[in-house]
Amino acid sequence: HFKPGAMVTDVCGIKGAILEGAKVLPSSVSFVGGHPMAGTQYSGYANSKADMFEGAPMVVVPRERDDILLLDRVKKLLPPAGFSHVTVTTAEHHDEMIAYTSQMCHVISNAYVKSPRAQMHKGYSAGSYMDLTRVAWLNEHMWTDLFLENRDFLLRELDEMIGHLQEYKTALEQGNGDRLCTLLAEGRICKEKVDAE
Repeated sequence: HFKPGAMVTDVCGIKGAILEGAKVLPSSVSFVGGHPMAGTQYSGYANSKADMFEGAPMVVVPRERDDILLLDRVKKLLPPAGFSHVTVTTAEHHDEMIAYTSQMCHVISNAYVKSPRAQMHKGYSAGSYMDLTRVAWLNEHMWTDLFLENRDFLLRELDEMIGHLQEYKTALEQGNGDRLCTLLAEGRICKEKVDAE
């Protein structure tokens, strides 16, 4: 039902499965995967906002990375949405990065609020608690689908995180202040490097 020559995109949080599914589109339609890096912890049409994409990055995943004419067309169509910039990548790299920058954050936040202390946090919490728990409020059906579609990359990130957490746990169990201080310094330095970029 798409008009010949139409540009079709999506806003899904994973790209490998989407690009695979887009193969059913007729050749008369140009498809490019899209992922606006914007949103809130709330879902559904009632929580939509006209300015949600204003100032947000947009990730674009064309079927062929070097399709210059298609990318030029995409970049001309996006400005009215208000995106701050456009990143062009492959489906595999997108899904690998999203496992780290988005999906892991949701897993960690969701697991963190399962502590019984979460029910007693008022009066004891501030910005760090709010920052860490915001995305625990999620649509479990949507995120289940996203996690399963991207499970290989997400499992790799989980294994890495569990390894790091084990290092902190071991240092605490051993009462090893020097090791704990080193681990904390390593994390601070990593954050400084990220922010400097």
